[in-house]
Amino acid sequence: MLLIACAVLAAYLLGSLTFAVFVCKLLGLPDPRTYGSKNPGSSNVLRSGSKSAALLTLLLDALKGFTPVLLVKLFGEPYGLGVGTEALVGLAAFFGHLYPIYFKFKGGKGVATAAGVIFAMSWPLGLATLGTWIIIAFFFRYSSLAALVAAVFAPVYYLMGDGVAWNAETPLAATLIVMSAMLAYAHRDNITRLLKGTESRLGKKAV
Repeated sequence: MLLIACAVLAAYLLGSLTFAVFVCKLLGLPDPRTYGSKNPGSSNVLRSGSKSAALLTLLLDALKGFTPVLLVKLFGEPYGLGVGTEALVGLAAFFGHLYPIYFKFKGGKGVATAAGVIFAMSWPLGLATLGTWIIIAFFFRYSSLAALVAAVFAPVYYLMGDGVAWNAETPLAATLIVMSAMLAYAHRDNITRLLKGTESRLGKKAV
């Protein structure tokens, strides 16, 4: 139990690293919490006009979700860390991004970090979820809408693929459902703007 607790704590602390702020500061860009949606995430960093900063933020945010789950998956079994721990560290990293201890518990919306968790759980599931995001983003040009649709379909894909592409595990299914619900909650303001037709489109620069 102590080892599980340490793994969960480490995943949360890793998830709490708000890379959007660090990347923008490193590259001399405005703090992403001061423009656009004021969300410290890659889609808002893109509004600064720097595609490289947005891409770097995306990769780093995804890695902090991917890394703890993969480490438990690869090295956890000899220490009694199974699929339940994979689920817990994935959630811990995700909640770390949402509520980072280093930034007064005010973080991003967790899309990239959730994607990293999903890819670590199962790369085919990750590709299916990413593909959904790309299709919605391409046709509608709303990052938030793409994230919401992908979040809804991730647990659906996981359960539908049981026994075909993978063997579904209850803890991982629960993790996907919790992340989906929390992503919807984190995007509540975006949902309101989408309904009003005032949501910013992908690639729109900050004003």
